Amino acid sequence: MFWGILHRTIFLELLRVFLLALVALTGLVLMAGIVAEATQRGLGPAQIFMIIPLLVPNMLPYTLPTTTLFATCVVYGRLAADNEILAIKSAGIHIVHVLSPAIFLGILASAVTLLLYLDVIPVTHWVMRSQIVSDIDELVHGILKKEGRFAHPQMNAKIFVERVEANKKLINATFHIRQDPKNLGNDIVAHAKEAELRFDFVNQKILVLTKNCHFVGNGGGAGGFVQEKVWQVDMPKNFTERPIKSRATDMTWTEMFEERDKLLQQRAKIDHEIADHQAQINLGSAPPHFPQHVKDLLYKRQGTDNQLAGIDAEVHMRPAFALGCLCFVLVGCPVGIFFSKSDYLSAFITCFLPVVVIYYPLMLCAINMAKSGKVAPWQGIWLADGLMALAAAVLFVKLARN
Repeated sequence: MFWGILHRTIFLELLRVFLLALVALTGLVLMAGIVAEATQRGLGPAQIFMIIPLLVPNMLPYTLPTTTLFATCVVYGRLAADNEILAIKSAGIHIVHVLSPAIFLGILASAVTLLLYLDVIPVTHWVMRSQIVSDIDELVHGILKKEGRFAHPQMNAKIFVERVEANKKLINATFHIRQDPKNLGNDIVAHAKEAELRFDFVNQKILVLTKNCHFVGNGGGAGGFVQEKVWQVDMPKNFTERPIKSRATDMTWTEMFEERDKLLQQRAKIDHEIADHQAQINLGSAPPHFPQHVKDLLYKRQGTDNQLAGIDAEVHMRPAFALGCLCFVLVGCPVGIFFSKSDYLSAFITCFLPVVVIYYPLMLCAINMAKSGKVAPWQGIWLADGLMALAAAVLFVKLARN
């Protein structure tokens, strides 16, 4: 009977270790993720606290499999070290029945991971990107505080500062303003002891409020000094737009298949147009620009194929990562019993090193190759899980014989 005293005791111990390890590992990975985001984007404290609940679901597909492996190695290693596995086998109970609680935990963790991947993880990932981009004020000041400069490819100005104070005042700020977009030089170079930025979203302008400002215009010609002056800088067109769900990682399970159908229709239309143009070229009745147009269409089809490959890779990647929880459990149980270690450190090293060295590098390489179209997603992405399942089968046979 599965839910006997023995199974309940083992499952509760597994659940206790699993939850403790999950909280600890997710916390560590979350801190690393926050530091990476804050460093890369120059986020302020308010933005950091805002993205914490959005980062947690994105961490779970990586921490859930590892913590299931850790929990099974620890619990079954302690059972073996205390000779409880030997006592169970002496009582005539087959060793496979003792592993039922761990298998149930692996199935449960895999199901939770897959459910998160269907909607929660893509939605939180997209919301996180959207909120970081949409908070323009905090974003610009955060970059200035971190890097001391701010420039955008579509903005006709560059901003350099010595430091940014707590009240968002820019100290010793220098502005390079290009009034003519065709001119690669700087029409105006202004230096102010103090400056502030205001964002006029209605008129799509960035207002630069300067105090004690020296400026030089037209390549070092006309210039002067003003106590206070407001400079207007054009805001980039896409500066305040929410990011479009162009990446498969931002799409829910349903959205991925809808986007895939659109791309297939788009590719079929491109193929038809290429065939029609090529037929006219072969007959010699095509206008002179048709060969170049066919080349452009081929590039466009290649871009569509790359998008389709990304979606196909994501479709296989999500259940493959989810299944990793069960595969890790199947490997962790016999490994824990064979090593018979009762301390946490030995169990952690035993289970974690193979994952870091083999499983995740192989999985990530397969995902990248599938997204680039070098291998079919079903061939590459499932390879890591297949190797884990094969290792589990070999270990189970060896465990049953002993």
